[in-house]
Amino acid sequence: MSETENLYETNRLLAEYLLFHFGKQEELLPWAFGPTTALNFPTRTASHFSEGKVTRSLDLGCSVGGSSFVLNQSSEEVIGIDFSQNFIDAANDLNQGKVINYEVLEEAGQMKSLETSVTEKGTGNLSFEQGDAMNLRPDIGQFDRVHAANLLCRLPNPNLLLERLPELIKPNGELLLATPCTWLEEFTKKEYFPESTTLEWLKQSLSNDFELIKQTDEPFLIREHARKYQWTVSMLTLWRRKA
Repeated sequence: MSETENLYETNRLLAEYLLFHFGKQEELLPWAFGPTTALNFPTRTASHFSEGKVTRSLDLGCSVGGSSFVLNQSSEEVIGIDFSQNFIDAANDLNQGKVINYEVLEEAGQMKSLETSVTEKGTGNLSFEQGDAMNLRPDIGQFDRVHAANLLCRLPNPNLLLERLPELIKPNGELLLATPCTWLEEFTKKEYFPESTTLEWLKQSLSNDFELIKQTDEPFLIREHARKYQWTVSMLTLWRRKA
């Protein structure tokens, strides 16, 4: 396991993402002058799909499951997949109705205890599994919706996922990609960086099979400690699989 992969198995990252996905506003951002529009990112991204019920949805890079639970409100079946076993274990615990206790850093080694649970899990058949977005199991089938938020620029070779997407999504199905376009060599081999902008690269990679139907920006906020945050803007694109 590489150093970057091991990072996502740490309790520190697990706590940050539990707070990011499920934390109350006063826990994540107690400052009234803070960037409140960046809260609830997992809910906001999943809400960009067209209205209506669908049969199957896939949440790639699901982390601890925030968007998966939202997708489960309008899907008969949802599969959430993440490379981190630690994240998947937490998502499974929440899906089973368990309360997770965790600690977040305040300052100088001082920790604050928090807890989270999920009461609105949706009515679909929701499951979580550890997996590699670049090498999904061959029997996973097709989906009406595929959601992948803040995943592409964390893959060693994102082209492997892009090449698989046409067979993952049913005709007229929808694909949501959100990325902060943070291309770093510790995650992605430089030879697989987009040669132009990330948007132009996606258009070139997907236009044969998908139609771009929406492009917008979604901010998000990750708390590192009580006075330090990552405020980032993710580029969100919504695509429809050509019939």
